[in-house]
This record gives sequence, C-alpha cells and structure tokens, in this order.
Amino acid sequence: MTMRLAILCPGQGGQHAGMFDMLREHAQAAAFLARCDLDGLLHAPLAQVLSDPARLFANTCAQPLIVAAQLAAWQALREELVAITGAPAVVAGYSVGELSAHAIAGVFDAGAAVALAARRAALMSAAAAAAPAQGLMSFGGMAVEALQASLQAQAAHAAIVTGTDTLIAGGPNAALQAAAVELAGQGVRSAALPVGLASHTPLMQEAVGPFLAELEAMAVHAPAMSLLAGVTGQGVADAGQARQLLARQLSETIQWSACMDACAERGVTVALELGPGSALSRMLRERHGHIQCRSLADFRSLTGLLSWLRRQAD
Repeated sequence: MTMRLAILCPGQGGQHAGMFDMLREHAQAAAFLARCDLDGLLHAPLAQVLSDPARLFANTCAQPLIVAAQLAAWQALREELVAITGAPAVVAGYSVGELSAHAIAGVFDAGAAVALAARRAALMSAAAAAAPAQGLMSFGGMAVEALQASLQAQAAHAAIVTGTDTLIAGGPNAALQAAAVELAGQGVRSAALPVGLASHTPLMQEAVGPFLAELEAMAVHAPAMSLLAGVTGQGVADAGQARQLLARQLSETIQWSACMDACAERGVTVALELGPGSALSRMLRERHGHIQCRSLADFRSLTGLLSWLRRQAD
C-alpha cells in the first residue's frame, strides 16, 4: 500500500533544554538555525534561554523556539522524506505550529516564519497584558458541548477542541479555576498548562489586526500541498485565505479534532510529528488507530526516524 504521510507541527508545552541537540548534528538544520539568529529574536543567548525554564516557557521565547526547531527538522528531513514517501499528503499545525505548517507547505519562507513567530508572540503578550492574569487549562471527561457551556458560564472559553470529551480552555485564571472546581464535582479532570496567555480566545482579539498587517506585509503564496487550517479543519485554498485564517486563529477556537479527522479522510497512513513533544502523535493515534504515528521526540537520531519511515514504506 502506498504511504500517505501527514506532517504535524505542535504548539507550546513540549519545549526542553535539549530540543536542538539532535538538529545541531545535521548540517542543513544547523545552517538554518544560524540564519534564524535566535539570539537576536530572543534578546538573549539561546543557551541561556534553554537552561532557564522561566524563559523557555515564556510566550515570547517559546513561540520562535518551537517554530525554529520544527523548521530546522524539516530542513534536515525534507529531501529524504520526499524520497521515501513522496510529498506529504497533508500538513497541519496546532496553535503556533500552524506557522511551521504554512512554511512547509510553501506559503511563506521558513526563515520568515521564525521571525513572524516572534512578532506573533509579542502581539499576543501585549494583548494579554491588557487583561487579567490568564492562561490555558485542559479539561476532559465530559461531552465537549457540555464542557463549553460550563466554561462559558464562568467567562472562560474553548480554545482548542481535541476530542469528543476533551478540550483546552482559555481565559482569566480565576475563571479557569472556578470552572475546574465546579466540573471536578461532575468527574471532569483538569490541569493547568504552561502557557501564560489565553490563546485562541476573544482575549487575544487586540492582536488580530496587527498580526494580519504583519501577514499582509509578507510575501505569501498559495499552498503547494494540502494544508489544513486550525479554525476550520479544512484545506487552505490560496494566499488570501491563508492570511485571514492565520489571523483568525489568534482569537478563535482551534478545531484540532476536525484536523485529525481530515487527515484520516485524506487517506493518511503515517503521521510524523516534528516536535518538540509528542502530544499530537498520541492524540491522532488514539483517535484514528489505523494511522502509524510517531514524533521526532521518540527517536535518538534522525537516522533512526528515517529507518522507521522506510519500514512503513515496505
């Protein structure tokens, strides 16, 4: 059976001090990271940021770091991936990972995507500073529709729908805590996430216009491969739609469960998550068990990852 590969690009939460170690061993990935000038984008030496958990998980550092790592991995793997599997059948990104997915699909330059991630982070942090202390929290164990109603009653919002009974909520920390206490009595589990702003909720509305202006100032092209939009779970048709959907996802709910279903509907047989972390491959495997799912984080080397892919192609 012909392999149909999905490339998945995660968002915040999986960063770690060694997230670039494997990539620095590959010439193309290392050269790409050098061109990104992460020290300049982070306003601090990369080594210091990676060794300091407070900086590593700070929004303004996390977003460019994640996109840089994903696109460095793509630079390292692209030629051999295409040789093994052909062009990816689907590319999808989760939260800030959508910037990486768009770059992989040829919508804009990879280096420009890393700089755009830094600007996106700054705009979102500015929007967050104008509102009460806020964040994200996972909820699970109740139908999504009921979860959304309970969150709304506490002035919190569904940020990312991840399953039939799981979602990520965003909002003021007080509202999230109140929702967690109320829902715990109904058997709902919850956990705070290491993200200090309410991404993909109306609290980010102030960032939408300025971010759209950033996108309008860039060279943007129609996708060269099937690319899914987070807010719709459907394909991105052209450059104009890419700009609009990327701006909308700052303040609108991400439909990740729909993106996973779209992968299955497009006949995906193998999915590779570019990391850091392995949350997306786990979620896809749980929802669509026939798809072989792995993350870069599962391997000790790029060679090991490519060997696994070759075995799937046999």
